[in-house]
Amino acid sequence: MIRNPLLTGSHPDPSIVRVGGDFYLATSTFEWYPGVRLHHSRDLVHWRPLGGALDSTALLNLAGCPDSGGVWAPHLSCPDGLFHLVYSNVSTYAGGFTDAPNHLVTAPTIDGPWSDPVPLHARGFDASLFHDGEHSWLLNLVHDWRPGHGGSAGLEATRYDRTARRLVGEPVPIALPPQAGWIEGPTLYRHGPWYYLLTADGGTGYAHQVTVARSRSLAGPYERDPHGPLITARDHPELPLQKAGHGSLVETGTGQWYLAYLAARPHGRRGPCVLGRETALAPVTWTPDGWPRTPTGLPDLEIPAPDLPAGAPYTPEEVDGFDGPALGPDWSTLRRPAAPDWLSLTERPSHLRLHGGRSPQSLTGSSLVARRVTAARCAFEATVEYQPRTFQHLAGITAYYNTRTWYFLYVTADDQGQPVLRTASSDRGLVTVDEAGQEPLGAAARLRLGLDLDGPVLRFRCDTGTGWRSFGPPLDATVLSDEHAEEIEDGRIRTMGFTGAFVGLWAWDLTGGGHPADFDDAAYRTPQ
Repeated sequence: MIRNPLLTGSHPDPSIVRVGGDFYLATSTFEWYPGVRLHHSRDLVHWRPLGGALDSTALLNLAGCPDSGGVWAPHLSCPDGLFHLVYSNVSTYAGGFTDAPNHLVTAPTIDGPWSDPVPLHARGFDASLFHDGEHSWLLNLVHDWRPGHGGSAGLEATRYDRTARRLVGEPVPIALPPQAGWIEGPTLYRHGPWYYLLTADGGTGYAHQVTVARSRSLAGPYERDPHGPLITARDHPELPLQKAGHGSLVETGTGQWYLAYLAARPHGRRGPCVLGRETALAPVTWTPDGWPRTPTGLPDLEIPAPDLPAGAPYTPEEVDGFDGPALGPDWSTLRRPAAPDWLSLTERPSHLRLHGGRSPQSLTGSSLVARRVTAARCAFEATVEYQPRTFQHLAGITAYYNTRTWYFLYVTADDQGQPVLRTASSDRGLVTVDEAGQEPLGAAARLRLGLDLDGPVLRFRCDTGTGWRSFGPPLDATVLSDEHAEEIEDGRIRTMGFTGAFVGLWAWDLTGGGHPADFDDAAYRTPQ
């Protein structure tokens, strides 16, 4: 059996492709590096993280990108044995505008090297490539900024010349079914005599769904499956998996089909989703009259595995001692790639050295190394060695959602220059520092900091040499959720909430001097 969600923690907008006996899956990464998270499987059951494809500013520049901006809905394909990866880099989405330039990179293998980006266009987002023999087409939503127009002018397709590596001619509007409304995430397939158009409908929340339409012509007109959505939890708030939508199809090579789609596991009945949107699978069969269907049309926790040889299980290391030459595939960095000007695994061997970065409100220059929260109950801890000289030096561990919402357990210096342990938090931009609850550290230059996530409650703890003990009061973990992060003012979006929560290692130097902090033995554990 396959247990859903397949990829836990923030892995939304899955794009799946089979190349021979290998399956590859790409997901959105938003403001986190490396961009476009990749996974590999041989059996659709066991998946191994490959890290991210876009690991440099030459491939992806996220400086200044807003919270939940950056990489939206990548699309992975492999025509003629060459991987093609299409992605948006969203720099604006507030106030009715969406600046979403789309790019394409290619690679001979999934491990790269990836080519220099090919600029496509910025007319809309959620772009995907459809390959029909020698011909390729780029599909995307057309964004409409004009007030009163609903934000979308439908879908379009533009010819893409794979040899010349450029778009050719003018875009062709896609003739959609009547009352199609706002649809996004278009992915096109050819099966028998029909073109099948998979779309994400109903927004990204609890009304989300995957719908299917078909046509004899690529540009339409398309007719929608009269049976209804391919998958959705829209009318079933009791289900453990919610927000089912934004899917892509894959055929196993043995005649079996599967749908990869996103889903979320809220705390409580359609409550806050701290884990963000995750990747799930559903088996697909084709009806005699040529429509794809999932068994129930609902997201299921367990589904049958395909008839394929079992792949090798992947077991991540619980503790990272930072002994390798590069960060492992579970780590991400915020808005800038891991580079020696602020991060080092060699300056102090067997340690991660972070040179303090800018404030948490900054959209550039943050020194944060983090990983996705993958379970409602989990623990994160790390050894910190730090010698702050001023209150503008801070280093420790964080439970992080975005620049406006986070918790921080950190070492800093008081007004007399002595090291102290404190907590700080930010809730939608309102920052609070618990100076009254601080603890002098004296000669304890090396200590262990930890946090425990227990459903809706977050607790910090510390070990200064005498064993673990709690530090500070219990905290509300539900603020680290997609729902809480979303902010709307006067009916217009201010901040999106797409990423789910992260935990990680954070260093600030508000003097701009890059004062270093050393971290060791970072551990992430979930109940077995």
